[in-house]
Amino acid sequence: MTLNRRLTMSPMFGLELGLLLLAGTGLCLAQALPPVRGAYTPGFNATNSGVMPEPGLTYANIFMDYSFDQFRPASGSIVAQRNAAVFIDINAFEWVTKKKILGANYALAALLPFSNSSISSPTLGAIGGGGGFSDSFYQPLTLGWHFKRADIQVAYGFFAPTGRFTAGATNNIGTGHWTNSPTAGETFYLTENKRTLFSAYQLYEFHATQQRTNIHPGQTFNLDYSLMQILPAREDVLLQFGLIGYGQWQTSNNSGPGVDPASPASYRVNAIGGAANVVLPARKASVGFKLSKEFSNSSTVQGYSLQIVGSISF
Repeated sequence: MTLNRRLTMSPMFGLELGLLLLAGTGLCLAQALPPVRGAYTPGFNATNSGVMPEPGLTYANIFMDYSFDQFRPASGSIVAQRNAAVFIDINAFEWVTKKKILGANYALAALLPFSNSSISSPTLGAIGGGGGFSDSFYQPLTLGWHFKRADIQVAYGFFAPTGRFTAGATNNIGTGHWTNSPTAGETFYLTENKRTLFSAYQLYEFHATQQRTNIHPGQTFNLDYSLMQILPAREDVLLQFGLIGYGQWQTSNNSGPGVDPASPASYRVNAIGGAANVVLPARKASVGFKLSKEFSNSSTVQGYSLQIVGSISF
């Protein structure tokens, strides 16, 4: 069995998925204001971004901890010390068919997330938070190509406002708006044995107008990337580890009631970290984690992210 065969059998490799808007879970400190993050949680597709699993059903459970202790305005200086935490558990499903379109495998995916968030202040104590079923993500079109030294995916997905949202509430767990998201993922094998690989993932967000507030969040571009190495830990066990990073940039201004067009505050997010995966090809199962530290953010919160994933293919 070649290494490429082992990689394509891994259910975690190439499970191209999105995630919910952090601002909708309470990180927007005042819900009458525009969100401070995009709809996609950056870093989620940093590794093996272009690789699609073999035909069949893949299920993954993802636990995520996003914790923040700073708010950074456009100037970059810290203006608020608040503790914000978002804990998310996601049931993710991807169905890869045997159908070919333009030489690519066709797949579709869905994410059903449950979140619990909290915001506290050193002087005011607990000031917000909420829990329950959050905004869900659906990807009805995914095309995956397998080449000799690269795997590439392109897809269309959308975020649905299925989480609870009330204008002005402090316990919202949804965004109150739809988001359309074209995506692309690439994995390039830098060595002939495919054990050293570079991956990149891009997702663009076209936000609709938020319900009940008529605020239109600006568009957002997301970039995840990684440089990973694969080693055989023992017979039929692979260990993958390396460096990851992500960025998120708001590319157009917010608009609507209460938004000052003369003072746009476009958020910017940067992070660097590491990841590791243990893959059992014969069982079509894997477990792994990513840990990232954010830096030089602007007009948004800043902290760290931890993601733990377990997946299996049938």
